[in-house]
Amino acid sequence: VRCWSNIPFITVPLSRAHGKSFAHRSELKHAKRIVVKLGSAVVTRGDECGLALGRLASIVEQVSMLQNQGREMMIVTSGAVAFGKQRLRHEILLSQSVRQALHSGQSQLKDMAIPVLEARACAAAGQSGLMALYEAMFTQYSICAAQILVTNLDFHDEQKRRNLNGTLHELLRMNIVPIINTNDAVVPPPEPNSDLQGVNVISVKDNDSLAARLAVEMKTDLLIVLSDVEGLFDSPPGSDDAKLIDIFYPGDQQSVTFGTKSRVGMGGMEAKVKAALWALQGGTSVVIANGTHPKISGHVITDIVEGKKVGTFFSEVKPAGPTVEQQAEMARAGGRTLAALQPEQRAEIIYRLADLLTDQREEILLANKKDLEEAENKGRLALPLLKRLSLSTSKLNSLAIGLRQIAASSQDSVGRVIRRTRIAKDLDLEQVTVPIGVLLVIFESRPDCLPQVSALAIASGNGLLLKGGKEAAHSNQILHHLTQEALSIHGVRDAVQLVNTREEVEDLCRLDKLIDLIIPRGSSQLVRNIQKAAKGIPVMGHSEGICHVYVDTDASVEKVTRITRDSKCEYPAACNALETLLIHRDLLRTPLFDQIIDMLRVEQVKIHAGPKFASYLTFSPSEVKSLRTEYGDLECCIEVVDSVQEAVEHIHKYGSSHTDVIITENEKTAEFFLQHVDSACVFWNASTRFSDGYRFGLGAEVGISTSRIHARGPVGIEGLLTTKWLLRGNNHVVSDFSEHGTMKYLHESLPLPQRNAN
Repeated sequence: VRCWSNIPFITVPLSRAHGKSFAHRSELKHAKRIVVKLGSAVVTRGDECGLALGRLASIVEQVSMLQNQGREMMIVTSGAVAFGKQRLRHEILLSQSVRQALHSGQSQLKDMAIPVLEARACAAAGQSGLMALYEAMFTQYSICAAQILVTNLDFHDEQKRRNLNGTLHELLRMNIVPIINTNDAVVPPPEPNSDLQGVNVISVKDNDSLAARLAVEMKTDLLIVLSDVEGLFDSPPGSDDAKLIDIFYPGDQQSVTFGTKSRVGMGGMEAKVKAALWALQGGTSVVIANGTHPKISGHVITDIVEGKKVGTFFSEVKPAGPTVEQQAEMARAGGRTLAALQPEQRAEIIYRLADLLTDQREEILLANKKDLEEAENKGRLALPLLKRLSLSTSKLNSLAIGLRQIAASSQDSVGRVIRRTRIAKDLDLEQVTVPIGVLLVIFESRPDCLPQVSALAIASGNGLLLKGGKEAAHSNQILHHLTQEALSIHGVRDAVQLVNTREEVEDLCRLDKLIDLIIPRGSSQLVRNIQKAAKGIPVMGHSEGICHVYVDTDASVEKVTRITRDSKCEYPAACNALETLLIHRDLLRTPLFDQIIDMLRVEQVKIHAGPKFASYLTFSPSEVKSLRTEYGDLECCIEVVDSVQEAVEHIHKYGSSHTDVIITENEKTAEFFLQHVDSACVFWNASTRFSDGYRFGLGAEVGISTSRIHARGPVGIEGLLTTKWLLRGNNHVVSDFSEHGTMKYLHESLPLPQRNAN
């Protein structure tokens, strides 16, 4: 029994067994019964007179979509007063204009004053029109809506409460969307702060408390409260230090400063939080979000139900570790400390990590074995992905060698002067290398990526957030532990963070104030999804690895078979593996062509014929569905071209600007190919598989970039650095360089300091 507006009565239906709210956002997709509360600021226009029809239509569309998925949707709406105010103002203006036109003439129309309209009268005038609007909008989606008006007294009377409960259940059973509002035409003025005595006391004095009350009464899974702010902030929104709170826990309200209430309506954020906490205690999950922002209002409700990071989620379960936002801040602080270390200290950390990879080999392989066994038992990974997931002694040894290369080559990476200019006497300018900031690296099924990327981030002084696939959870955990152990020797343990929370990749891509660069390592689908989801954060990577090998008329037989075999068969799942073999037309039906086909058959490579190649054959292999296919397996496409120029055009049309190769003994033809193919890596008489940071001598790579800016090809330490400008002067001001000033610009190039020979 709880106390409601000083009248004690049972707070939930007699048959209700208290349920548990969802602990994580990812569980919201399982919500069956949902209440959507539309605040006055969401429903009304900016002038507070009339409805925001576009927003309302979008909300109805989202609610209809969820209703048609089999969910049970209810709406608690404001807007009757605003709609009524619009109608009454129109009537008053019309009435006044007629009277004044008859008695005073048109000249006084401009002096007409609109009287202050009483809210209850506005509600009475607007309620029917508001409901008619909802009905018309829901009819477009073949959904019926029903209106229910309530007051606080309806909850005080046990029989009325039972009737209300029964009515709502019957409407939901018939697939009807109930639209609920307080009956503002008869409701008495609310008692100030009558429901702010604590979480165990609540009264229906506004639509926030009404929505919370109904959510608990109806055993609702989720309550979505839409207002004109993004959610709950740790200080009033708009203040310099205000940060959106992603997850709010009971008890946290003591550390929150509430701002003013919304521009319209009865409740403010304090009332929303109080109502949300009460609903949460009753077993209903709650999200408070912005329903007015033009960029997100069209999908805010569906995004919340899909578990995306929108607004503030109320949860009773606190995570064991820090939030991802806290991890990003820790990585930034740790990265800045890391960048301030001496180069020898950063190298020492990487050497230590390399030693740990070999010293702790048994523990690493044991953890990896658990991942492999779980993946095989669940059968969720294809064979190429299982190969990427697998670690071995030789892989760990290669990793350690690569890390030592990084340590040796990173001595003067950060703070290196790349340009010096004397602007004027005693005014010298330097451009120096600095870390990018905080990197987010997302990788699938490849735990060996973790120490590689960590070493490159350490060498370049960047903070690092790592998000690995759950299929490699055990391997990633121990490798991250070893990384932090190595970082601890110089007190920068927090510089590299492993995200273990249930954060969706799309949510991580929205942290534009915390992350400076995203680097995806995984399937082309993963990369495309990240490029699409990233808002305001640059993404460095490639969406596909469609690599070509062109066999010219002057190609060596031995080189063709060796290079083609290595490019396709050495590791077919790699992004730098051959996918399309281009053959000069004059080589068809020659011994060289036969040897290529025989070699591919021996290696059990499935051949797909390009359209031109198929036209030359009586019985051809299966014709390729698309010339832009990345097979990632023992499959490839063969296509015919008439010249090196046509090969270049084919690569530009169907390639992914990753790695492309020519095999020829003709130097002039090779140089034409090298100069004209616009890819990140272009090779002559060498396997596509050389497109790799380790093989390039970079020690390792964070990925291969096919973008046109910053870094292209295998990205090592240099690709993780940017620059800043340092200007050293002596009381210099720009006015001294004006037409009548005393100083002149010199702009003299100065010699660079000698780089570390080691």
